[in-house]
Amino acid sequence: MIALYHDDFLLETEVARELYHEHARKQPIYDYHCHLSPEQVATNHRFRSLTEIWLDGDHYKWRALRTNGVPERLITGGASDWERFEAWASTVPKTLRNPLYHWTHLELKNAFGIQDRLLGPDTARDVYERAGERLKELTTQRLLEHFRVAVVCTTDDPADDLGHHRAFASSAASDVTRMYPTFRPDRALAIEDPAVYRAYLERLGAASGVEIASYSTLLAALERRHVYFHELGCRLSDHGLETLYAESYSVREIEHSVERALQGERLSSGEALRYKSALLHDLARLDHARGWTQQFHLGAIRGLNTRMQRALGPDTGFDAIGDAEIARPAARFLDRLDERNELARTILYNLNPRDNELVAALIGCFQDGSVPGKIQYGSAWWFLDQLDGMERQIDALSNLGLLSQFVGMLTDSRSFLSYPRHEYFRRLLCNILGRDVARGLLPDDRELLGGLVRDVAFQNARRYFRLELPAWAAEDTRAPALSSP
Repeated sequence: MIALYHDDFLLETEVARELYHEHARKQPIYDYHCHLSPEQVATNHRFRSLTEIWLDGDHYKWRALRTNGVPERLITGGASDWERFEAWASTVPKTLRNPLYHWTHLELKNAFGIQDRLLGPDTARDVYERAGERLKELTTQRLLEHFRVAVVCTTDDPADDLGHHRAFASSAASDVTRMYPTFRPDRALAIEDPAVYRAYLERLGAASGVEIASYSTLLAALERRHVYFHELGCRLSDHGLETLYAESYSVREIEHSVERALQGERLSSGEALRYKSALLHDLARLDHARGWTQQFHLGAIRGLNTRMQRALGPDTGFDAIGDAEIARPAARFLDRLDERNELARTILYNLNPRDNELVAALIGCFQDGSVPGKIQYGSAWWFLDQLDGMERQIDALSNLGLLSQFVGMLTDSRSFLSYPRHEYFRRLLCNILGRDVARGLLPDDRELLGGLVRDVAFQNARRYFRLELPAWAAEDTRAPALSSP
């Protein structure tokens, strides 16, 4: 066994070790936000190679490969699976101190039982072949079972038919893992390009059975899809935004803007912002009316490399941390809803670490005593879901809010191998608490601390999102982890 990735990895004190092994490790996983393929879950997809499951669609790894001087042919191009994996194996030793180094080896250990070597050029062939043998048994559903994933919430466009969700919900596999859709209406807000906007509204109109010719008919179409998602178990929405939109507007002005956009006219930046403000507010009202949780992932700037964006499309590794103003628009947005008692459960995620304390303080202004942790400071995500980023998020939340009411970690990933990120988070959480006990900052009360760990790892999410769990997770949240596949 490689000494670095032993059972007590990241656990520096006896208290941390007990908290992790006796409390955190035994909790199921509640993955309330991810980008897994519903089709691959429903069809119980079997992966052809370690390259497919590990490298296809993973722009974290693609960025590291490019930085290491690997040509695009070996990243997203036409190279064979082995050639692409070999390039990744040669890059892994260069990722020291990047979270990819830890994630890579935790995934090899936890999914494939490979813990006797580190990945590099000299071990690449052996790892590739051993993992390939295990993949003959590890379908998508078997992986979810192995990682003890009780709930997985995918990310779905309002125009999606959700056929794979329906199929999975009626299968025996749903007794092991429940899969729910999440309503992600970002394309309905993207009014800047009239041609793309109109094409999307035509698709949305076809899915909803509403001819969209105005703002009011757009809202009618979105509400129909909202109802449709709700009937299939959806209880969460999600938005990926640079910042929240909360400009002043009139309904008449918004109607006129939509009509012009549908006629092919490009709006001014101010008009576009007012449209986004109106639609985001109305979508939030729908969430509140049906008792959903709304999520806002704030702070990314996307598609920064024009040449590569044209060649490869979006979500290929050319996005970064932005510096848009967060506080004032977020406060206005939340306040407008709260003023009319229409503020749903809300999770705010920031991508720029400068905004940690800002968001942690902001959410305290809109807690109303109706739901524990009603307004949540979301887990560190994307560029921040590593040791430093997660610890800083936990510190900000602890100092300015209640860590005890936090709904915990998510994968935010397209990979079925990403579930060790929950383990990574849980180990870090237990280590923080153990370190505070050692410093005399917290009492050495193992049951008190263990209760907090169990809550943050699973129980808070279970209570907060109120999604139906499979029987095994609802009845026995202290069961030991499944054996290796």
